[in-house]
Amino acid sequence: MFFLRFLRDRLGIIALLLCFSLIFTAVFTLYSLPLAAVAYPAALCALLGIIYMGVDFYRACRRHAALSLTAEDIDCIASLLPPAETVTEEDYRRLISLVAEANAKIVSEVEEKYADMIEYYTVWAHEIKTPIASMRLSLDGEDSERSRRLSEDLQRIEEYVGMVMTFLRLDSDATDYVFRKCSLDEIIRSAIRKYRTMFIRRHIAIDYVPTDTVIVTDEKWLSFVIEQLISNAIKYTREGGVTVTVGDADGEVALSVGDTGIGIAPEDLPRIFERGYTGYNGRTDKKASGIGLYLCRRVCSRLGYEISADSEPGVGTKVTVSIPRERITVE
Repeated sequence: MFFLRFLRDRLGIIALLLCFSLIFTAVFTLYSLPLAAVAYPAALCALLGIIYMGVDFYRACRRHAALSLTAEDIDCIASLLPPAETVTEEDYRRLISLVAEANAKIVSEVEEKYADMIEYYTVWAHEIKTPIASMRLSLDGEDSERSRRLSEDLQRIEEYVGMVMTFLRLDSDATDYVFRKCSLDEIIRSAIRKYRTMFIRRHIAIDYVPTDTVIVTDEKWLSFVIEQLISNAIKYTREGGVTVTVGDADGEVALSVGDTGIGIAPEDLPRIFERGYTGYNGRTDKKASGIGLYLCRRVCSRLGYEISADSEPGVGTKVTVSIPRERITVE
């Protein structure tokens, strides 16, 4: 409670006034003077003290409220601080201004370096697509096991390039989220078509029943999540198939991608959405980066979705994205 904190801060002054009152009372008693002579001025002093403490408490409340509002806008904290009333407060104000200036300089340098890094990797991503496209054209004229395997590897490279760009853009203030009504069926079909050669080459069945569900989402970012989930399902499925389902759950659209793969160990399941965590399967498969599901969680968080997973070792894994049917319009 603020009032108790206020009294605790002024406890020294209150104790000093009480000590003075006791000293005067003791002196008057030793000289056999009437106690009324000290009681009356003591009462006046107490009244004045109460009035002063009331005014001081009111001013302290105002300053506390001003400082609380200032804390919510840390970027311009120095200019929002209330005027200093003592030398000590002026010293603190000057120190805060220096810290704020240093912080602003650091933030500016970090933002500049981050912008340079984004620009570099954006150019890199566009440049690397040229040799990838060239190699894909060369492979399109050949139909063999070798060409199909190389095409699959090229697709993996494109996927990793996309993951790099997604990782970099997630923390950017300029990330282009465009929410509009989209056909969920079209987004899912597009993701399945992207990995059709992997399904065929690995003899993995895909089970998907078309849906007429329409949602408000950012098509590009939701496509990234679905593609990552399908890619993971294919990667860890040796036989059987991948199932994509769309259902309703408590007013939300539940989009699930399940597989009949190796599954996830119970001790690994709570951590699969952490950055860089690969678990037992990742340690077995040296190519695992532990970044795909982390990016899915980050993207879902930005879109306002929930993502969860259920798995049983040797049986399979199902990852579900819960998409609200109605969302607040983003301005």
